[in-house]
Amino acid sequence: MFAVYAENPSRENPLSALRIGEQPAPMIREGWVRVKISHASLNRHDLFILQGITHHPEPLRFPIILGNDGAGTLDNGTPIAIYPVVGSDDWRGTETLDPHWHIFSEFLPGTFADTIAIPRRNAIPIPDGISMEVASVLGTAWLTAYRALFVRAGMMPDQRLLVQGARGSMATALIQLAAAAGIEVWATSRDDPGSTYAEPIGASRTFRAGEPLPRKVDVVVDNVGPATWEHSLSSVARNGTIILAGVTTGSEVGLPLLKTVSQQLSLLGSIMGTRNDMVNMINFIGMSGIKPHIGGIYPMADAAAALRDMIEGSRKGKLVLAAEGSLGARNDAQR
Repeated sequence: MFAVYAENPSRENPLSALRIGEQPAPMIREGWVRVKISHASLNRHDLFILQGITHHPEPLRFPIILGNDGAGTLDNGTPIAIYPVVGSDDWRGTETLDPHWHIFSEFLPGTFADTIAIPRRNAIPIPDGISMEVASVLGTAWLTAYRALFVRAGMMPDQRLLVQGARGSMATALIQLAAAAGIEVWATSRDDPGSTYAEPIGASRTFRAGEPLPRKVDVVVDNVGPATWEHSLSSVARNGTIILAGVTTGSEVGLPLLKTVSQQLSLLGSIMGTRNDMVNMINFIGMSGIKPHIGGIYPMADAAAALRDMIEGSRKGKLVLAAEGSLGARNDAQR
């Protein structure tokens, strides 16, 4: 079958590990289902796989098909979104607390292919009104954003949120989800284009990275790490919450213990989300009318161009690959 996969990973030049061609079709074991992929979306995780980077103690085995997010149809024609987290068969409870949890394209083939085999529970029916391309972007960045906002932080309407960074796919999801829930959204950006992008999708105010805020916020969601950590600490109100949902600029920071204690701050980590979180998020998106911002849709055969655009940061929002013959498939790289 047609697939986009990684072979001979390269830390210095990840795109040199990219291959587009034939790979074996998946075997469908008991309790699993076959999905004919319609659309699949890109994540930074795809670059990590091309570089051979993993947080798991077990090494990655190459070649491996890329992609951990996607949408398609089951053999019976049911349209589904793919829940990306896979765990132990006997695990009960929050999936990402399973010591053996992983996502597609680590120890199982990913979504950048004609078909994929997934556990039956990972197939989430798509309600009317949500397109395949939108469903394909909801599995990682959007799921992480939803859980960070509404499960970990427990945000409510009329609270104030600061999103560190305004242009990435998770920032997009945080802004759109929070705004739709009646939360006042502030966002930081390193440049004017970031501010220009964030406000039309739901941010009520934008600030330059590191700029002091006129008022404290109830919650900060920080998926940047050391580069924004001091600003996050200085921006959160007493009894407020900082959600750490990513570490794109490093993994070590200093923590002022006295301030944390005296101001009764909550520091919470958050990663991905549960299957129930994804079901609730999809229903919320359907009811609220959110239109997740998609920065570009490319034929799957043009995966190299899509990955290059993601590396260069030339697009805002999620980038999507469309399988051959999928309705609306197009290369809009010039848009």
